[in-house]
Amino acid sequence: MNARIAVVEDEEALSVLLRYNLEAEGYIVDTIMRGDEADIRLKEIVPDLLILDWMLPGLSGVELCRRLRTRPETERLPIIMLTARGEESERVRGLSVGADDYVVKPFSTPELMARVRAMLRRVRPEKISTLLNAGDIDLDRETHRVRRLGREVKLGPTEFKLLEFFMQSPGRVFSREQLLDGVWGRDIYVDERTVDVHVGRLRKAINRGRQRDPIRTVRGAGYALDENFSASSKAARPGAASLASARDSLVE
Repeated sequence: MNARIAVVEDEEALSVLLRYNLEAEGYIVDTIMRGDEADIRLKEIVPDLLILDWMLPGLSGVELCRRLRTRPETERLPIIMLTARGEESERVRGLSVGADDYVVKPFSTPELMARVRAMLRRVRPEKISTLLNAGDIDLDRETHRVRRLGREVKLGPTEFKLLEFFMQSPGRVFSREQLLDGVWGRDIYVDERTVDVHVGRLRKAINRGRQRDPIRTVRGAGYALDENFSASSKAARPGAASLASARDSLVE
């Protein structure tokens, strides 16, 4: 599982605990200590799920939640709110400003992890699926194997992560900075030119002969997995032509 989860929590011990448990389940985790900083960061990169504390310095979790629901890019962002306020009126208030779930401190960590999995399964099933497909490319997250038209493609660990990142959002254009954050992570310094090198290696590995290049370069913007690749490539899978002919003959 490679869903990105943002944790906005000002209690350092709890923030570290959450990060440890989430990363142990395979998630990419960003931790933020202040509400106002989270407001800025979430404009740059939208995670797949947000764990948000109620009481935060700079900007309260309730106000941050309200703001996120007014923005098109975060209006559907899954939000689990953490709070020491257990009264029914406070739970209602948290849900009314847009939180999807509500967990009262102190809480059971296994229960919170189960809620995270359940929410991602409901709203972003592709993030927890072990198999990804785009056109004639199949990627298995568990075995770390990639096949194109049945041929196994040998990829290095970085190229595998890069392809997986693209396949999660076909058609979306990612800047080099976004690819660095999504594939390498914020805690590692890598020059943006490194992205070009690894995209080149990925292209060399997955493209053979006259096979169509599924990775689209957008001048001045970045890279994307071509959104038209899936439809056009499926028609090129072995047997697709004969199946189409058989279907047409049945229609006639």
